[in-house]
Amino acid sequence: MEGKYCVVTGATSGIGKEIARGLVTAGAHLLFICRDRARGEATLAGLRRENPSAAVRMLVADLSVLRDVRRVAEEVHGHLPRLDVLVNNAGIHDLRPAVSADGFDRMIATNHLGPFLLTNLLADLLERAAPSRIVVVASESHRSVLRLDPRTFAEPGSYGPIGSLGVYARSKLLNVLVTQEIARRWTSCGITANAFCPGLVATGLVRNIPMGARLFSLAERTPLVRNAREGAEHALRLAGDPRFAGRSGGFYSTTPGAALLPPAPHRFRTGLQQVVWERSEELVGLP
Repeated sequence: MEGKYCVVTGATSGIGKEIARGLVTAGAHLLFICRDRARGEATLAGLRRENPSAAVRMLVADLSVLRDVRRVAEEVHGHLPRLDVLVNNAGIHDLRPAVSADGFDRMIATNHLGPFLLTNLLADLLERAAPSRIVVVASESHRSVLRLDPRTFAEPGSYGPIGSLGVYARSKLLNVLVTQEIARRWTSCGITANAFCPGLVATGLVRNIPMGARLFSLAERTPLVRNAREGAEHALRLAGDPRFAGRSGGFYSTTPGAALLPPAPHRFRTGLQQVVWERSEELVGLP
């Protein structure tokens, strides 16, 4: 990654922080985007302390707010001559329904619409660096979505009988579908995109689940739960390993036994991928 220009979202904790650390250690020029300035400054200081010669910069934006996304995309253009790797890692897990500043379900806005808009606004920098890579942190939970209505997927409302888990899973399915549509649309421009599930990782996101802290205090003693550094390993491979050069549209999982799980039928519906892309363009105001 020596001399590569990289952007990572959600890099102040958990997997994102470890991805940022791995890229900086490997010699990348890193720009990370975070929501909380104080935590961002602490992360920036830590990265510079560990790597005194590191080229690392922080930008602040709330990815659930489309105005923030547009602003930070302009700032990225002002700082980087090109973009070799974009890691869409930022995500939230709201326990109760919340509405974004633009009127969408906040979890869908943060996990899908904001990253979708940011990726499109940075596409010219990615093309300038071609061959370039997009890495998306998704989840095995996308398999649980039985129905996705492209007309209403971003509307706020009741979380239903399985609560926030269903909306979180929907946001991760949207991540996977968009990743596959990028592969269809942008590979000819030299841009590849792949999604992955980091496995069951004991991070702040997981601990937001009811009883999560207590359950994970027990589960962390087993080999099923990985720490943040282990969860970041596959992201770093997708970002820089030559073996992934030219590969696009993949979904990779580090979850034990994932190969035995039934495939999610939605993932392979090209028509759904395209409709989700076009509906997302409408929602975020892309031409």
